[in-house]
Amino acid sequence: MSLYLCLFVSGAEADGVDAGSYGDFNRLRRYIAGELEDGAPGSRFPILVLHSDCEGEWSPEDCAGLRDELAGIIEAMKERPATNLLPGWQAALAKTLGLEPCNALESFIDADGEPLLLRLLELVEAALSAGEPILFQ
Repeated sequence: MSLYLCLFVSGAEADGVDAGSYGDFNRLRRYIAGELEDGAPGSRFPILVLHSDCEGEWSPEDCAGLRDELAGIIEAMKERPATNLLPGWQAALAKTLGLEPCNALESFIDADGEPLLLRLLELVEAALSAGEPILFQ
């Protein structure tokens, strides 16, 4: 089952990110907790790491804090070594697209092969501009 994060504006979908499976998304959050929060989930990045991944939302207020969290996470992960892409769809997609992660940021991709955290940041920026929540579907 896939986790889709999306933004609706005036009742129509304006943007969305397919984060892969719930397990893929949780693997990213476990990495962040282990590597960037010294094993204390949510101690530095509570909006991303502690939010339930089932049917919910990040409110516009959440998105303001999430933007700051993502900026810090992205910068830190650019400096960390690459990790292995998950076997299965991620490895297959990376092979098809010729992707070879150079750092930890590039080691977590969305269903289009883009760095997941960069796509999330774009979605957060769009949500803030629209004053709308990001929905978990």
